[in-house]
Amino acid sequence: MIPRVRLGRTGLEVTRIGLGGFPFGGVNKARNWNPFTPEGRVVAIRTVHAALDAGINYIDTAPSYGDGNSESIIGEALRGRRDSVVLASKVGYRGKSPQDLIASVQASLRRLRTEVIDVVQFHGGMYEPADVEHILGAGLVEALGALRDRGLVRFIGFTTEEPWTGRPLIASGLFDVAQLRYNLIYQSAAEHALNDARSADMGVAVMRPLTSGVLQRIAMYLAPEWQQAHDIYDVALKYLLSDSRVHVANLGLRWPEEVARNVAVATSFQPPFDMAELPRMTAHIYRTEDEMSGHA
Repeated sequence: MIPRVRLGRTGLEVTRIGLGGFPFGGVNKARNWNPFTPEGRVVAIRTVHAALDAGINYIDTAPSYGDGNSESIIGEALRGRRDSVVLASKVGYRGKSPQDLIASVQASLRRLRTEVIDVVQFHGGMYEPADVEHILGAGLVEALGALRDRGLVRFIGFTTEEPWTGRPLIASGLFDVAQLRYNLIYQSAAEHALNDARSADMGVAVMRPLTSGVLQRIAMYLAPEWQQAHDIYDVALKYLLSDSRVHVANLGLRWPEEVARNVAVATSFQPPFDMAELPRMTAHIYRTEDEMSGHA
């Protein structure tokens, strides 16, 4: 069984890995992946069903993933199974009014074929000060709060590619969930945002958990033997499963066999160490190395 944890102050119990919906909105010709074709849509729905059957209970998507295609696929796949899933989607914010956000959520509800979205997140990359001011001061958070009061949204969050730029949103106390870019090669969240979120008892999801193929592409050129010695994707997932500050890693899985492989890792892996305690400064590395070798 996939381990479950409490998603911060939401109180929701979520599996340590979730299903990320981006692949259902994008084409990958090199791997013959096209969820916009009837055949591709059938495969995508099979993948969602494989995730549910394997016990995954967190699904994350966005209206911008294929102009609603991802939400539409997930909505169809969840018919009769909606109650078993924590469902997260997103809204834009740049140039958006409170009315725009309300319309966006209503459209997502229709595509997802649901009466409520568990987590609605501001869909961000890097938050400039003007972005933070607009979100917090132009009625955008209040608009989502109004939808929450109407029972259309349960919790409010945000996503960010550059975690340090989300710190003002964490500090505002207005958000229940933060989805951060954090993985084996993108480490900045480990220094600040993850600790901030834990202190605020926020739920923490991770985007790009397997590095979106970046680490694997680097290794292909610089250390091809790594792929033969052990699978880098598994190592990347185990890294996140070893960090107690991370509640759910959203994996962009396309085929049922990818689901099975990652579920096997999440089910069987026992973290030997909490990555939250990993020293990240040279002096601390030296000190702990001395302690481990008995020379402290």
